[in-house]
Amino acid sequence: MTRAAHAFWIDSPGRAAVREVALPEPGADEVLVRTLFTGVSRGTETLVFGGLVPENQYAAMRAPFQEGDFPGPVKYGYLNVGVVEEGPDALVGRTVFCLYPHQTRYVVPAAAVTPVPESVPAGRAVLAGTVETAVNALWDAAPLAGDRIAVVGGGMVGCSVAALLARFPGVRVQLVDADPGRARVAEALGVDFAPPADAAGDRDLVVHASATEQGLTRSLELLRPEGTVVELSWYGDRHVALPLGEAFHSRRLTLRSSQVGTVSPARSATRTHADRLALALDLLADPALDALVTGESPFAQLPDVMPRFASGELPALCHRIRYGDVPA
Repeated sequence: MTRAAHAFWIDSPGRAAVREVALPEPGADEVLVRTLFTGVSRGTETLVFGGLVPENQYAAMRAPFQEGDFPGPVKYGYLNVGVVEEGPDALVGRTVFCLYPHQTRYVVPAAAVTPVPESVPAGRAVLAGTVETAVNALWDAAPLAGDRIAVVGGGMVGCSVAALLARFPGVRVQLVDADPGRARVAEALGVDFAPPADAAGDRDLVVHASATEQGLTRSLELLRPEGTVVELSWYGDRHVALPLGEAFHSRRLTLRSSQVGTVSPARSATRTHADRLALALDLLADPALDALVTGESPFAQLPDVMPRFASGELPALCHRIRYGDVPA
């Protein structure tokens, strides 16, 4: 008898549904995973849901276990935590993280799942992909003890970066966001907060994650001479204008990109993608990161939740999807 599961599909931009899918029998080096939670990535997934991935980025933006093609129909997502039901003895019964879309059960190579440390609750482990992005960003940024740093943009990625920076010795971190509600998240993470107009200047480093032209412009303004902005935002098909003709050159500012698709050149000779993800999961033992999970819905409601999330009607950081009350 063919086993089945249920998966979230984007049929076309702005339209989605839960559909039944057939599951293959797991092979000798594969695992069958029953999903416990997935996370919705506000930045990338809402761009995919809205059909805003530029055609020249279709290949670069493919998720590891994506099915279908942009703009749709496509099965997309990469923040999945579940329990191994079948597979190698060392993994059966283990809670694991996988870069898999929103689906009740799935079969993948055993090498594609990473065991979640016992110190990390399954519901928090959905943040692993975002914390991994933050780890890579800090490898790129190379902050030093005592640095004055701003993180502009208090979304999932920005808050994850701020949370990790709060652990650096002597570093003064300020989270900058236009939403005053982010002040509560900043307090939970142990960092300062300011709206853009009141942000502290003379920063050695600014990490930008607001995905707005205004946020990137403000990031450059907050730098000291010879300071660096590390750009984490992905703008989809939007064009961004910057004031590079003012004091950009005379102040010798640096603007550099960071992207999680490749391991930072600062560590690529000694760290793999698997090493980076395992480190992110270890860092999730910190309960302060629970502040990034700001909403939860059952899987069956995801087709109705995603449009609200994409429009901003549902103002969540990480919106967690719960699978315990749906059929496999």
